[in-house]
Amino acid sequence: MVSIEGMTEFWDRLFGAQPDPPPLLVLLTGLVALLVVATRLPWRIARNAITIAHEGGHALVALLTGRKLHGIRLHSDTSGLTLSAGRPTGLGMVLTLLAGYLAPPLVGLGGAWLLAGNRITLLLWIAVILLLAMLVMIRNVYGALSLVVTGGAVLAVSWYASPQVQAAFAWTGVWFLLLGGVRPVVELQRLRSRGGMPASDADQLAGITPLPAFFWVVLFGLVNLAVLVAGGLLLAGPLLAGIGITW
Repeated sequence: MVSIEGMTEFWDRLFGAQPDPPPLLVLLTGLVALLVVATRLPWRIARNAITIAHEGGHALVALLTGRKLHGIRLHSDTSGLTLSAGRPTGLGMVLTLLAGYLAPPLVGLGGAWLLAGNRITLLLWIAVILLLAMLVMIRNVYGALSLVVTGGAVLAVSWYASPQVQAAFAWTGVWFLLLGGVRPVVELQRLRSRGGMPASDADQLAGITPLPAFFWVVLFGLVNLAVLVAGGLLLAGPLLAGIGITW
């Protein structure tokens, strides 16, 4: 039986603020995330986290707009598929298609906001809860394994790691979501220019709206860049304060 003292300790640990991270940690974690995004093999491995956020964005908005969610698949080539039923056109479908490419940096922005308040443990536990919620809708073995491994790693860090390791893990992950949301948009347009991905989110949006696919690709890119700047400013707070800049 859990004691009141134990529950209080857990509650304080979950919602309490951790110490400000060293400015050097903020800088180094951002550089590590940038290196992963910019380097071929690390990106190929880590991109699975972007796919999880991408498909999670489709699924969440589908549910919020009244569509019936049939399931989510994650594949070993870092692609994914979210199936929902409802009207094939209309605002709900537009928002569902929009959500995929915008979700990773927007999730990163939410994480940056929590880290700006030093709520590191809370951020990690929210990530675990979201991964568990998404696991319910996974419809293939690789997808389930990906979420279990990812969620297990986050949970282990949140529960067993030192505050310094938690901070490094959280800042790197959030930087990665912010930076990693931009590269898929660039890759999308490159593939489209070569005739690839004819059923991409942008092309599907073009099929149900009067606007061309290139408009939607540009919109993805501009929104993700704006979110990257906003999230970067939140994350860089300790670094800027360390050199005497406040905002």
